[in-house]
Amino acid sequence: MSRSQNLSFKRRQMLQLAAFGTGALYFGSAFAQQLRVVVGTWGGDYAKLLTKNVDDPYLKPKGIEVVQDQASDAPRRAKMVAEKRLPRGSVDIQGFSSANMFEMNGLDLLEPLDYSKIPNAKFLMPNMKYPYGIGQIYSGKVVVYNPKLIKPAPTSFKEAFDPKWGNKIGYIDIQYLFVIMAASLAATNGASMTDFEKAKGVLLASKKGGARIYPTNEAFAQALKTEEIGIGIMWKARAVQWQNAGISVESVAASEGIPLYITGFSIAKNAPNKEPAYAYMNAMLEKSAQEAFAVDMGYNATVTNAVVAPDLQKRIGFTAEEQKRLKDLNYEFFAKNDAAMKEWWDKVFKA
Repeated sequence: MSRSQNLSFKRRQMLQLAAFGTGALYFGSAFAQQLRVVVGTWGGDYAKLLTKNVDDPYLKPKGIEVVQDQASDAPRRAKMVAEKRLPRGSVDIQGFSSANMFEMNGLDLLEPLDYSKIPNAKFLMPNMKYPYGIGQIYSGKVVVYNPKLIKPAPTSFKEAFDPKWGNKIGYIDIQYLFVIMAASLAATNGASMTDFEKAKGVLLASKKGGARIYPTNEAFAQALKTEEIGIGIMWKARAVQWQNAGISVESVAASEGIPLYITGFSIAKNAPNKEPAYAYMNAMLEKSAQEAFAVDMGYNATVTNAVVAPDLQKRIGFTAEEQKRLKDLNYEFFAKNDAAMKEWWDKVFKA
């Protein structure tokens, strides 16, 4: 290659990397890696919507190849732990709940974010901005019920857990942590999400009354559809999806409070492709990407410049009064006590 050709090639590299919006420039053999980002995420519809709303419209035009590492969060967290000592991990950016992000940061696995490399973060809601990650979408834990089977409409978690509903109460196994939180709120009239002992009493009483346990969100939805159950708790966003699918279900924000559920993304400390990872983080916060997730998934946007149609906002969002009852989690408490709660759930509640 002649000197003029080499200079022309490097200029093209600079233009491509500048398109990341991060200002970082890399040359030499590592260049090919700057055009690739590996994203750890859940599979199914969520993965498809990331491709539709983030990857294709924002990353591909910049020449960034997106590779999805699809799995539930537990094996992806285990992989991060196993790769901790490696100078270069296998995944650049990971999708986790806010609680999981807190846990991974506590294990020193996440990159402290340089927000100057995420221009769209200026629109990010303050409570969705962490030193180690960003909140992409959010919803809240609410009471869901079939209005044909449950009358009058419940207004609280206490009513949702009432043994009088017998085997029409349903719980979701994989959501044990949030079920326990809601039971604690029910037992303390909204005073605490962390009173594990009082939560046990509420749950055991409902189990004695005949409450059913379903392994997954999908199994719970099927039970609602067939009217095997009539009441339980779930993210408001999921209730909207089920309504769209024709299931007879309504939701109500519990009087005791609304535990927040935030899904977000973090960059691995040993990510091999950090600059494209920053480009991906920025793309997730694009106005149109956030608006599309509200339409497609029923989750609320985390950026203030997103515009959602009033009729949709009414279905997926929370009123001004309800927003006062939104409760962020005590991440430190749940990180320390998760194992004990899971053991009780499995060995006592499910036994």
